[in-house]
Formats: sequence, C-alpha cells, structure tokens
Amino acid sequence: MPQGHRTAKSIRVLLAEDQGMLRGALALLLGMEEDIEVVAQVSSGDAIVDSVLTHRPDVALLDIELPGMSGLDAAAELREEAPDCRVLILTTFGRPGYLRRAMEAGAAGFLVKDGPVKELAAAIRRALTGETVVDPALAAAALGAGPNPLTARECDVLKASVDGATVADIAVRLRLPESTVRNHLSSAIGKTGTRNRAEAVREARQQGWL
Repeated sequence: MPQGHRTAKSIRVLLAEDQGMLRGALALLLGMEEDIEVVAQVSSGDAIVDSVLTHRPDVALLDIELPGMSGLDAAAELREEAPDCRVLILTTFGRPGYLRRAMEAGAAGFLVKDGPVKELAAAIRRALTGETVVDPALAAAALGAGPNPLTARECDVLKASVDGATVADIAVRLRLPESTVRNHLSSAIGKTGTRNRAEAVREARQQGWL
C-alpha cells in the first residue's frame, strides 16, 4: 500500500504525550501502520477531552504524567464525554496503583513505553475489538500489590500539599476545616508507614496512589 494512503477502515488515534520528541516519534511510527492514522496530538492533559470531541478518534493513547491534568483523570472524563473512544494508558512508570486507577477510570489497556511499536499497534487493534490489554509483568505485580489504603479525601489532601503548602493553605484550597486537614494528613502518614507529609506524598506517588 502506498505510504500515506488510508482505507475507510483506518483506526483513528489521538496521542497525548508531553515530550515532543517521543510524541513525534510515536506518531511517525504508528502512522507507518497501514490501518492506523494519528489524527491528533496534544501535549497537555487538559487538552485531551476537547481534542477527542473535535477529532473523534477511535482510540486515545494517554501518558499519565501530563501538565494540566493527568492521563488517568482525562480517561475518567472521556468515559463520560466520549464513551465510544477506547483509552490506552501509556506510561514510563509501571506502578500497580496506576494500573488499578486506570481500570477504575475505564481504560481499555495499560502499557509501558519501552515496548516495541508493533506491540503498541497490536494493542490498539485489540482494544478496538473490546479487549482489555495490560502489560503482563505489570498485571502480575498488580495482583501481588494490595489496594490503595488511602481514602479519596486523603489523596486530595496529599495532592494539595505537594508544593509545600501549609495546613491553612490546604484548608482554603479544599474548603475544609484545618482540623480536618490535620486528621487526613495524620491518617495518610500512618497508612503509608512514613514519618511526615513529604514522605507520605513520595510513598503514595511511588505506589501509584496519587
């Protein structure tokens, strides 16, 4: 098939990746597949939903670590705004907690970036048939890992404290009493087995809970 020719059955793909060189390379390599067409590329999470609604891709490939909004949060929004679009999470960090959150957000798959592009293309095709596609090593790790022990509000409080915000700052940001913020922080520190707020944030991130 001549390069650039697309059939009516081409799989339309949106690619969300903040690293320009990697995004361009993935788009180029996927575009070489005869049945795949990259119809949109975005570099920030908060551009994903609007771009999907504009370009109507069949599959959205989303990185997790994106400016503006994480790929996981965008996946959850797409489940409501564009339920026909299949979402594949593509990440550098194969963390069991991320996999659990991706599945809860309605993602059709979870893959690490260091795999061959041919495998990624195959995963796109499989996702479009209704399959759930998960990196085997990550699936095994997730089975051995316990569930996220943090409540949604404890996660919110930890996220709000990542920039060194004070308890008062967090209370204003989340519209909570300071005493409630302190209780949530204390509980999160205890559940993560850490000594302070900074360590709790680091551990929660490492586990993929934030």
